[in-house]
Amino acid sequence: MPETGPTAVLPGRPLTVGELLDSAVLLLRGHATALLPLAAALAVGEQLLLLPLRTAVGVSPPLWWVPDLGGLAPFWFLLGVGAATEAMIIMLLGNPATRAAGNALLGHRATARHLLRPTGARWGATALLCPLVGTAMLLAALLGPAWFVGFALLGAVTPALVLDRVGPLRAVARSATLALRVDGRGAALRVLGYLVWWIIRVGLGWGLFTGLSTLGLITAGWAVAVAVLVWAGVNAVAYAALACLDAVVHLETRIRTEGLDIHLSRAPAGVPQAALLAVRG
Repeated sequence: MPETGPTAVLPGRPLTVGELLDSAVLLLRGHATALLPLAAALAVGEQLLLLPLRTAVGVSPPLWWVPDLGGLAPFWFLLGVGAATEAMIIMLLGNPATRAAGNALLGHRATARHLLRPTGARWGATALLCPLVGTAMLLAALLGPAWFVGFALLGAVTPALVLDRVGPLRAVARSATLALRVDGRGAALRVLGYLVWWIIRVGLGWGLFTGLSTLGLITAGWAVAVAVLVWAGVNAVAYAALACLDAVVHLETRIRTEGLDIHLSRAPAGVPQAALLAVRG
C-alpha cells in the first residue's frame, strides 16, 4: 500500500470531500502527459462537431450557450447534444484515468505508454458503452433536471469496466449502485465536481476570449476559430479532471463500502493488479 502522506493520490482510506477533489487534481497532474493530449484531441473534435449546430441555432462566441429566445427548441437540442458529447469524452478519458488511479492505490507509477496501450485496457467495452451513455445523457438533458440524475449515476461505468472487470451491462448497474451508496455520496460528488469545473471553464474561457478581444489580438473572421481553440483547451483540462474524479470516487467508495483497503492489505504478494481490484463474485 502507498504511504499515507499528504502527497499520496489515494492513501487507501476513506477520504473527505476536499481530499477527494485534491486526489483527482493530483492524479491528473501526475499523468498529464497521457491524459491531456487525449483530452485535447477529443475536445477539439467535440467543438468541430458542435460548430455546425451552433451556427444553425444562431449562437456566437464567446458565450455559445446564450440562446435567441425565438429559437429555444433548437437551442435546447444543442445543449442536449453537448451534454452527450461531454459524457462520452469523460467516459473515454476514464479508461486511462481509472488505470492510473488503480496503480496509485497500489503504490505503483504507471507511464503514459502503459496507460494508453490497448492490452488489458478494455477499450473495446468502453467504446461499446459510449453511445449508450451518450444517448442516455442526451435524453436526460432534453428532459431538463433529469440531466443531474443521469450524470450523477453514470460516473462509475468506466471504472467498473476497467478495474472491477465486470461486463458492460453490469457496469452500468454497478455505477448506479455505487453512486447511491452512503446516501448518494458518490452521485453528489460527481455533480459537485462538474459544477466546480463548469464555473472554472466559464471563467477561463470567457476571460481568455474577452482578454484577447480587448487587446485586439482577434482579427475579423477569426473569432470562431479562436473560440473553438479556447474552449477546447479549457474543456480538455476539465474533462480530464472529471475523469480522474470519477476514478478516485469509485475507488474511495469501494474502500468505504466494500472494504477494498482491507482486501488489499491481506492479499498475498505477486497478485496481478487486475485480480487485486476485480470484484469478487
